[in-house]
Amino acid sequence: MKRGNGFFIAGLALTCLLAALILLGFFWTPYDPNAMAAGPKFSAPSPAHWMGTDNFGRDIFSRVLQGAGTTAVIALATLAIGAVCGCLTGALTGYFGGPVDELLMRLNDGLTAFPSILLALVMISILEPGKKRSVILALGLVFIPGFARVTRTAFASLRDVNYIKSARLMGASGPRILAVHMLPNTLPVLLPALTIGFNNAVLAEASMSFLGIGVTPPDASLGYMLSEAQGMLFAAPWYAGGTGLVIVLMVFSVGLLGEGLRRDRGVL
Repeated sequence: MKRGNGFFIAGLALTCLLAALILLGFFWTPYDPNAMAAGPKFSAPSPAHWMGTDNFGRDIFSRVLQGAGTTAVIALATLAIGAVCGCLTGALTGYFGGPVDELLMRLNDGLTAFPSILLALVMISILEPGKKRSVILALGLVFIPGFARVTRTAFASLRDVNYIKSARLMGASGPRILAVHMLPNTLPVLLPALTIGFNNAVLAEASMSFLGIGVTPPDASLGYMLSEAQGMLFAAPWYAGGTGLVIVLMVFSVGLLGEGLRRDRGVL
């Protein structure tokens, strides 16, 4: 890693801080996130309620901790499905080319032909609306084509370099060449793509929950909380402010991390 990469250092520090808070929310919150009348309705931020309370007297900070955990888990699971399936598809098409490339990339183009949000809506309606697993599977499918194209380009650029040709002449198998000789050299491209994918997953989940087609009560999600807060902008502006700030910080911190990785391409 290059010295003095402020983007990477700042992004890593902020990401670790937010990750620690999210992990804390899985084990402890000041109040039960769903407990009504934990405090007076629409109370402003105070030592007792750091982000105030909502129209049911629920502690907003506790709900933000739980909602951030829900959003982060969905984003990571979505990223895992999209990245694993997409990178595997891209690696095979980029390395082998020919009929394999034509078949898999035409399937990939078929997925890309549908608007991503429409495809996600169709998948959720087929599965079970309002459930985490449905959102994860729907968004994971939507993210596959993007990762497939990025990975295909990276692997295709290495297919005919000398050390790959030498590995083939020495009898190395296709899986070994892909995993040992090519994958490490594509990380400078794939790692920033993963950070972008995570941010897109956070925003996609928040958007779907905001519209009422993602995570629904009793599960808390940052997007659904913003949907609740829009009717309280004058009565409790701290609800929308605190929830929105967490979404911005999640995306901003991982974005800084990705920018730091992008600036170090070829040096990782």
